[in-house]
Amino acid sequence: MDLPQGLIDSPKVRTHAGPVVVPEALPKISPSLMKSDFVKMALILGLLSCVGPFAIDMYLPAMPAMAEDFGVSATKSQYTLVSFFIAFGVCQLFYGPAADMFGRKPPLYFGLAIFLLASVGCALSPTIEWLIALRFIQGVGAASVMSIPRAIIRDRYTGTDATRLMALVMLVISISPMLAPLVGSLLMAPFGWPAVFYAVAGATIVSLLLIRFALPETLSVSERVPLKLSAMFSAFKVLFRDATFMGMTLIGGMGTASFFSFLGIAAFLYTDYYGLTPMQFSFAFALNALGFFSASQFAAGLGERFGGVAVVKWAVAGFAFSAIVHLLLYLAGVDNFIVLVAMLLLANAFLGLIVPTTMVLSLDAHGPIAGTAAALGGTLQMVLGAVAIAIVSVLFDGTPLTLVAAIAICGVSAAFLFWGTLRRPAPAISH
Repeated sequence: MDLPQGLIDSPKVRTHAGPVVVPEALPKISPSLMKSDFVKMALILGLLSCVGPFAIDMYLPAMPAMAEDFGVSATKSQYTLVSFFIAFGVCQLFYGPAADMFGRKPPLYFGLAIFLLASVGCALSPTIEWLIALRFIQGVGAASVMSIPRAIIRDRYTGTDATRLMALVMLVISISPMLAPLVGSLLMAPFGWPAVFYAVAGATIVSLLLIRFALPETLSVSERVPLKLSAMFSAFKVLFRDATFMGMTLIGGMGTASFFSFLGIAAFLYTDYYGLTPMQFSFAFALNALGFFSASQFAAGLGERFGGVAVVKWAVAGFAFSAIVHLLLYLAGVDNFIVLVAMLLLANAFLGLIVPTTMVLSLDAHGPIAGTAAALGGTLQMVLGAVAIAIVSVLFDGTPLTLVAAIAICGVSAAFLFWGTLRRPAPAISH
């Protein structure tokens, strides 16, 4: 497949099928220092990026108990996820431009301070309505650690190097879906569901200390964009007109919607329909996440060998095919927990190739507005995820059909998006 022209014309990358061209203005870095810097940045950015997912994954096992505590339905309790994701997505539109205008660290301080206060408030919520509102505020703060780490990666690296660092960051993030539900279950048993939010508050304090003492500022004062609404809207205009950016963002968004559909109903499906305990659910959830994060570690190597666009093409095909097969199996009467987990593991493995690669490809041609581009991309993907949760929550009938059908729809949609937006070269991008 031909590479979209907007990527070919990028000053940072000659081709995604070939070697990365390092800008002349950057100093030469030895391989040993590069490796050390990679590991350091991956750990820091990965731990920062864990904060938002931690507030989701650790909370999932507590949802049935929380719904029972407040005396509300499963659907109403799922609004606590919807409100979080709406704020989590939309507010990235503000953090991204702010990161381009003020540097990367000040918006991180601001967002995490809000997140910390809201987390404590969630633990003290007297009603489900209070919890829904405070989860929204929590999402406002968590948005800062969603988009800005992507921009920090783009500040330092492009092309295959950026994909490799993104994959390493995702490897660090993998502690969230693998350990957070287990930690949530262990805390919930003796202390109740509010303990989950106190633990999240503690993790936020650690994140603030990391930013202060371990994270360098990667956007110099001379490179910052003036505080102008016209510049922000101009950047949005460029991004919305870029078929490659929109295509890659929405393909990744279908992956987000697929995973969020699972997040929205998994706790109730696994515990009520299949009879798992909160602890068993935690282990099953970790197994589903394992496919994603294991596969993500191969994204950079495959992109270097075959090109990023080709990786997305074949991963999308695999995602769509596995999701359709799963739906057909279920409709044929194969309703088995082992089959469900195995097929989710396979679909998530393809998403592990799709998500980091589409993130990098969507930003490659937009270095001068990387913060804004990362924010817009994150917003679109989170909104798609929130919409997916809202839909599956309403349609959920207590059986796996809603989840299996939702993932199949996301897979087919991703395939159509790839075919519709990336089958022909895109025009060159200018800023």
